[in-house]
Amino acid sequence: MKKKQFVVIGLGRFGYSLLEELIRLGHQVLAIDNNEDRIDYVAAIATHAVQADAMDEKVLKALDVASFDAVIVGIGGDIEASILTSITLKELGVRKIIAKAQNHMHGKVLEKLGIDMVIYPERDMALRLACNLVSNSIIEQIQLSSDYGILELITPVSFVGRSLEEIAIRQRMDITIIAIRSGQEIIISPHAQQRIKKDDILVALGPTRRLEKLGEMD
Repeated sequence: MKKKQFVVIGLGRFGYSLLEELIRLGHQVLAIDNNEDRIDYVAAIATHAVQADAMDEKVLKALDVASFDAVIVGIGGDIEASILTSITLKELGVRKIIAKAQNHMHGKVLEKLGIDMVIYPERDMALRLACNLVSNSIIEQIQLSSDYGILELITPVSFVGRSLEEIAIRQRMDITIIAIRSGQEIIISPHAQQRIKKDDILVALGPTRRLEKLGEMD
């Protein structure tokens, strides 16, 4: 796996956990926060840790953030700082910006700014937990946006022995099966004649509401 370089701005619980995991996976991470104690805390694990105001264009330019693979804005309760930092990153030409949203309105503003990916950690975790609580078949769920996501689930009984063409899930529910794990085999972009077996794991892409209905099927 090719090592990548990331910038994590804001070292609250979300930012710190992300930084820690990226480092564990072998990537390089520049950590930025205006809180000295937080910088001291992560200095031992981050590739570089800098105490700075992320809204300051001169600082971000000096740190050459535009050369990194992605910048993640994980600023916590200060929505204004999150938005202004995101604007500054856009103006600097950062190739990929991911920002944490505190609420729906905050997320809408970030989307309007052209942020590449807006995430809602608390909401996404709540949705994932809710789906797992009400369905024995759901393995994992990822929200790609407020309306779209990916669902990994055990094949519903009604699908077993039938082909994707026969199920016609794309036509009926606007859901695309993008992969199937059948035993040790992983089938990417399965063809329409692919038959589904008992205990196959389906990876489905589609509107969140439709995915919820799919997770409820027997």
